Amino acid sequence: MAAEAGSHRGRPLDDGVNSFGGVSQAPNLPQGFTDTFSSRFVHANGLRQHVVIGGNGPALLLVHGWPETWYAWRLLMPTLAKHFTVIAVDQRGIGLTDKPQSGYDTGTLAGDLAALMDALGHQRFAVVGHDTGMPIAYALAADHPERVDRLVVAEAPLPGISVSPPLFGPGWLNDRVWHIGFNRLATVNEQLVRGREDIFFGFEFDINAAKKLPHYAVRYYIQTVASSPDALRGTFNFYRAFDTTLAQNVARQKAGLLTMPVLAIGGALSIADGAGVTMKAAARDVQTVVIPDTGHWVAEEAPEEMLAALTPFLAPYRDQVPAAHTAVSPR
Repeated sequence: MAAEAGSHRGRPLDDGVNSFGGVSQAPNLPQGFTDTFSSRFVHANGLRQHVVIGGNGPALLLVHGWPETWYAWRLLMPTLAKHFTVIAVDQRGIGLTDKPQSGYDTGTLAGDLAALMDALGHQRFAVVGHDTGMPIAYALAADHPERVDRLVVAEAPLPGISVSPPLFGPGWLNDRVWHIGFNRLATVNEQLVRGREDIFFGFEFDINAAKKLPHYAVRYYIQTVASSPDALRGTFNFYRAFDTTLAQNVARQKAGLLTMPVLAIGGALSIADGAGVTMKAAARDVQTVVIPDTGHWVAEEAPEEMLAALTPFLAPYRDQVPAAHTAVSPR
């Protein structure tokens, strides 16, 4: 397994690290972002994974949600990089990471990330997962507990552990969760959405936000999923693997509750304390934070409040002996 560093300056490289989806073409990044962070490809678990890396200190892995990419963390990353080696990954099937036909259950996705951190030389690390990143991060902590020091999750249920929403629920709930069933369909969802990505994904970003995301960010995400048939397929495949993920989560819960500290975050105008309620059925030591006046996209709607929640929770991990978290050169 090896990592390929790519400069974020100059003309695009042949390997694509500077193509659309990487740091060099991301819009409206915080000032000085490219002085700290750069895109890199890492070959791990049979997959070429795209990561954005920068900072110093113990490793902090950021796992985005649907239908986003590493870019969802951009407003938090510069501050986090003052104390951590920040690694924001594009999931399998998303962004610049490879898009194979299979492997979208959370067990395989967690294996992708464990192998990624191996390749980068981080044996232990903390993880933050939002939306689909929450069940992936949970699987990573449950399947590889010796690797995960602290776990932060936000704004999602856990299939097989959370209570499923009612089929005949109120309209406001249906507006926010209808995509789950739609995304699980084998083919017709792609047929209906292709060429209409702005309608479908634009609705999803709008309905789940209390503070609307900037137009440039929504446009960037939509352009990413509309860039190829493989990209659109990749964004649905996580949901198509729900049957497998559900069975895995039932087995994980039966095997025992997580023992590492867990922080569960929700937007008050979205899931609120729902992530905390879910994680208390999956972990022993759970703290819950609800961010006021905020919808689903917590890292983008309320970055300062999100950082205020992360900072004290991650402090014990941050303050551990640095040598225990020093990365080795990628193999």
